[in-house]
Amino acid sequence: MDVFDAVRTVLAVRAYQDKAVPREIIHRIVEAGRLTGSSMNGQPWHFIVVEKRETLRQLGGLARSGPYTADAAFAVVVATEPSRFAVSDGSRAIQSMMLVAWAEGIGSNWVGFQGMDEVKRLLNIPDSFDVLAIVPFGYPARKVGRGRKKRKSLVQVAHRERFGQPLGEG
Repeated sequence: MDVFDAVRTVLAVRAYQDKAVPREIIHRIVEAGRLTGSSMNGQPWHFIVVEKRETLRQLGGLARSGPYTADAAFAVVVATEPSRFAVSDGSRAIQSMMLVAWAEGIGSNWVGFQGMDEVKRLLNIPDSFDVLAIVPFGYPARKVGRGRKKRKSLVQVAHRERFGQPLGEG
């Protein structure tokens, strides 16, 4: 799948098959996060890969917006060192991981947003770091449509040179 198709078709997946993801694919997904560009090459991220079922259950219990994390094949907890650009850099890394996973047929979703102190304690993340998100991954439990998204039209959100001037075509 090319990059544009991955962006065009990726959907949030919140239910997963009880099927392991091969280790080489997990490494490829995390490597995509590591290789993502960051402001001033700060790379403020740390990726904690969680595969143990009990830890995934605990994460699911701690993440009010993502109890389905408990059923994922694995999750990546993204912790960031304090910096002016940590949220944007970490977010870019998460998107890269999600797109690489999608291209491999693996679904994911962003869970939580900062301030997850219980997750820090569970995973021994230093107090000086912030948990930006938990990202559960797994093969979708049911067939998901690709590209069926409700988005504003390009005309509504894209402008040429100045706000309010339509981008137009081509």
